[in-house]
Amino acid sequence: MALISASCQNSKYLDKVIMASNKNQHYVPQCYLKNFSVDASKASICLYNMDRKKVVKVAPIKNQCSKNYFYGEDLELEKALQPIEGHFSAMVRTIEKPSYVLNDKDQAFLKHFWLLQYLRTEAASRRNVELSEGMHQFTGVTELKLGIKDAVQHSMRSFSEIKHVVSDLKVCLVKNNTHTDFITSDDPAVLTNRWHLLDKRAELQSFGLSSAGCLLFLPLSPKILMVAYDNDVYSIPHKNGWVRIKNPSDIDSFNYLQALNCQANLYAHRVDIEIYFKHVHKQVENIKPERRHKIIYAILNEEQNGTKIFKVIDSPETKEHTEALMHCQPIYVAPPTWPRIIKWRPKGFVTTNDTGIGFIRLPRVQEMDTKGFYKLRIR
Repeated sequence: MALISASCQNSKYLDKVIMASNKNQHYVPQCYLKNFSVDASKASICLYNMDRKKVVKVAPIKNQCSKNYFYGEDLELEKALQPIEGHFSAMVRTIEKPSYVLNDKDQAFLKHFWLLQYLRTEAASRRNVELSEGMHQFTGVTELKLGIKDAVQHSMRSFSEIKHVVSDLKVCLVKNNTHTDFITSDDPAVLTNRWHLLDKRAELQSFGLSSAGCLLFLPLSPKILMVAYDNDVYSIPHKNGWVRIKNPSDIDSFNYLQALNCQANLYAHRVDIEIYFKHVHKQVENIKPERRHKIIYAILNEEQNGTKIFKVIDSPETKEHTEALMHCQPIYVAPPTWPRIIKWRPKGFVTTNDTGIGFIRLPRVQEMDTKGFYKLRIR
């Protein structure tokens, strides 16, 4: 009995040691940030805080983009992420070899890694928390309220259910052959949509991962960036999966998107970058949204001949309504300039059925039961 008791005590002690060592959980993994480190030991990174407009030339990577038990104290998600992050590190080392050719397997992994990073950040969790708070105010149902940890676990667990959504996107790698480096941020997986943001036919619609014209960006290192794109809307000429950039202004365009997407901090692997950080910040300062989404509320106003007419209201009202609608609309803005390597596809198209579902990529439409979709030329 004494041996069993001692064994149990040792087991409990070991569990506590393991939990303590995994307490500081990163929502942008250290293996990713180390690709932008300023030193050979890969322990530090150069940081620019956009709120304070302050540069920290040598910031410890272990303290960046992390919170205690961000994925929960049971360590289930934390442990599940470790082999994925290990595979990512190995892949980046392979990609950096001069003879590397992008293949289908690596394309799929990069898209899935992008999606995982998109879902796991604190910014993504806060969006879900704010949405749940809005739903709670609107409905009065307490069970709809989420905390940060609940939100991130809910978001991460949805990965396997939605990863097919990005499967049809094409991938290429951008090789930076300029003296200006790619920078990254505390929310580095960027979702944007050049067609949606520029075409007046889409100005009243929002967009998401299934939308036509989707663009995904993720810097992999100061000299390599991943692009995933809708091949029915854009054309990116490449060779063996690579696009080579020689013009620094194109690198600026990618970096503006990082500044627009970040929550608070930008990161770089050079300590002499303060002037550039401030240049990038200045270019987006007046267009960067204060919030990443807005919640639109509508209540049933009247019903005529079987048609229901809803009225948009500014905020949830306390009085009861027979019917009400709530819509969460992401807020996106166009960067000051777009990378010139992203060209419009000749005879490119989107698909729509002229409803609120918006403009959807053809492979995603083919999964739906909804009828009436047709092709619409982008230009």
